[in-house]
Amino acid sequence: MSIVTVQLGQCGNQIGFEVFDTLFSDSHSSQGLCSKRENEAYQASCKERFFSEEENGVPIARAVLVDMEPKVINQTLSKAAQSGRWKYGQHAYFCQKQGSGNNWAYGYSVHGPRHEESIMNIIQKEVEKCDSLSGFFIIMSMAGGTGSGIGAFVTQNLQDQYAHSLKMNQIIWPYGTGEVIVQNYNSILTLSHLYRSSDALLVHENDAVHKICAKLMNIKQISFSDINQVLAHQLGSVFQPVYSAEGLFHYRRNPLEGFKDPALYTSWLQPVDAFNVWKTQRAFSKYEKSASLVSNSQFLVKPLNMIVGKAWNMFASKAYLHQYTKFGIEEEDFLDSFTLLEQVVASYYNL
Repeated sequence: MSIVTVQLGQCGNQIGFEVFDTLFSDSHSSQGLCSKRENEAYQASCKERFFSEEENGVPIARAVLVDMEPKVINQTLSKAAQSGRWKYGQHAYFCQKQGSGNNWAYGYSVHGPRHEESIMNIIQKEVEKCDSLSGFFIIMSMAGGTGSGIGAFVTQNLQDQYAHSLKMNQIIWPYGTGEVIVQNYNSILTLSHLYRSSDALLVHENDAVHKICAKLMNIKQISFSDINQVLAHQLGSVFQPVYSAEGLFHYRRNPLEGFKDPALYTSWLQPVDAFNVWKTQRAFSKYEKSASLVSNSQFLVKPLNMIVGKAWNMFASKAYLHQYTKFGIEEEDFLDSFTLLEQVVASYYNL
């Protein structure tokens, strides 16, 4: 089962490169505790999932790259090609901006529709290279401008055209003290649209990843490259091939016992149904032992409520609304977004 990755905007393309580089490096690293046969099966599964046929012996990433200017796409294509280990195919699309600035509404209402046919045709070509399509992995910023608007638009189109395939969006939660004045507007618009069209949102907070770099990795001058590599490692450990959890732990005390506590889960869901473990004897990257936790919990309620509150305060004073209304995003669209996200917050509070 293959996954087609859609890298959107500067954020999506830079993280996407690091993800594929991590996946490739892992599949060619130490096999850990598994047998040679198991390692070969692991490598074959990774290749089938994320890479297509080889060109001159070099695997090609199953990816589509979309951005509003050529610089980042060209850098991304070049970095992959220069590695000599894997490369991107020709499925990249540069959408020329025309004096719009960095604007979510322009991306969603104008830019996306204008380039819809070209983008979806490129995605279709990548899909046709898959023997069996599992779904789409869309990497994008949540609070960015035009790129986030196009990301929401493309995800909606994927839902319309590939209704039976999984759509998972990996989104980057902005820094609490962001530099983009309208990042809270962009965030609520992105989240509300993805809530309707995506099957799952995999969220990473910039602030949390920054702390990992500073406190756990002891990096003094943290760059976006450092942050993207941490994100790629986390994503790679989640998406690589795994198997059932039988025989995973043989210690005197099973470290997973704590997850069997019913108090951790909502009353209508039993622990046996709420918590699943998947494992492989194969080491991930350079780590002989590693673990990743993906949870659907109340963890994001506080930051979500904060973003909604900040956006509402701006909306109540009609600050910067003209940047959106001039491209077709009306006040009613904002109100719909506020209503939906407030319902999401209330639902999580009541778990």
